[in-house]
Amino acid sequence: MAAPLVVLFPEGAFGPTNNCVGIAQALQRRGARVVFVVEASFQGTLEAQGFEERVMRLKPAPAQPEEPGQFWKDFIRDTAPQFQRPTIEQLEGLVLPIWAELVAGAQYVDERLRAIFAELDPDVIVVDNVVAFPAVLAHGCPWVRIVSCNPLEIRDPELPPPYSGYPTRDRSGWEPFRRREAELLDGLRAEFGAFVQDRGAPALPNAAFIHASPYLNLFLYPAALDYARSRPLGPSWSRLESCVRTAEHRYRPPERLRTGDGALVYCSLGSLGSADVPLMARLLDVLGRSRHRAIVSLGPQHDQLRLAINQDGAALLPQPRILPQVDVVITHGGNNTITEACHFGRPMVVLPLFWDQHDNAQRIDEAGLGVRLPPYAFGDAELTGAIDRLAADAGLHRRLRALASRLQAQPGTGRAAERILGIASQRR
Repeated sequence: MAAPLVVLFPEGAFGPTNNCVGIAQALQRRGARVVFVVEASFQGTLEAQGFEERVMRLKPAPAQPEEPGQFWKDFIRDTAPQFQRPTIEQLEGLVLPIWAELVAGAQYVDERLRAIFAELDPDVIVVDNVVAFPAVLAHGCPWVRIVSCNPLEIRDPELPPPYSGYPTRDRSGWEPFRRREAELLDGLRAEFGAFVQDRGAPALPNAAFIHASPYLNLFLYPAALDYARSRPLGPSWSRLESCVRTAEHRYRPPERLRTGDGALVYCSLGSLGSADVPLMARLLDVLGRSRHRAIVSLGPQHDQLRLAINQDGAALLPQPRILPQVDVVITHGGNNTITEACHFGRPMVVLPLFWDQHDNAQRIDEAGLGVRLPPYAFGDAELTGAIDRLAADAGLHRRLRALASRLQAQPGTGRAAERILGIASQRR
């Protein structure tokens, strides 16, 4: 028989794409043929890692050349002032526009996706997106949904509303946040739901922009951080505690950073957060005047940033190669970085900016695996003090080593690949 054909369709951003790369590597090791459906700005990046690509667009092509993830980099650049607002105010200025862009992209790309799936006729389609794409369901083959955001996206009335960053033990803000979200999003949900049905897909569940798969749903979050639910998710749901790809490039810190009195810190605000040049410059300044040494993922505006003598960095860094070498991680709270830091047993200082980063930051703080700080209002001593405490906490490091040992013994990439190939075999 021919090799099973798995189509992976991640959102056009680095987090979901990197998550899917780890699974794709495991699929290839098991003999599968893997094809990525990629947003046009990512064209060539997956091919360079040994995968086939099919290219699509979520909006008309721009006049200027694009970098990977340009669609979302441009959007976040224009809405970045919203990062400084409370999360309930971000609903109107940031969350609603993000959903509107996602919905518009799903509508724009539907015909192209149908052509791709008709050409390939895959055994299974794996989707890591937060909105429905009717072409996936209409094609007729089995499909798998991956949730690589904070699992509050899978709603539960006894848990905080997603994107709020609210604590699990204080419900005072939950209902006002939910009411405001409904006021802003219900109209868009109804409009998108009508489109989804017009294009041959089932009706969307209440208050959702995406279906659960009847075949298999995978969500990415360590059990040590996950939430106690009031209702079970059901037999089609399975947790991947971590899903770490094999980075193709190695990294070794320069000689000047290999020893010192302070901690060795890895700092990354993700491909989107690092585009905030003033925030990145502030972090570099505070760390540059501290006793700590830092490896910094500089992001798309790297040419506007300056490193101190106790720092090393580049526009892009092989994060899975770096995390095992550092003492503390400074992160924006993206789900991939959170789960990868847990996979390698590293404590975190979390500076959340938008979307599920607020929820991840709160959860890390609640679980005692790190510290949540406000990205635009932290004091110099707050940041350096948090690094000092996390680096020196022997009990915390014992907990994290035990967590890392368990996660590495049962890699989510392999478990995901086995489950996906099991779904593919049903069709074959």
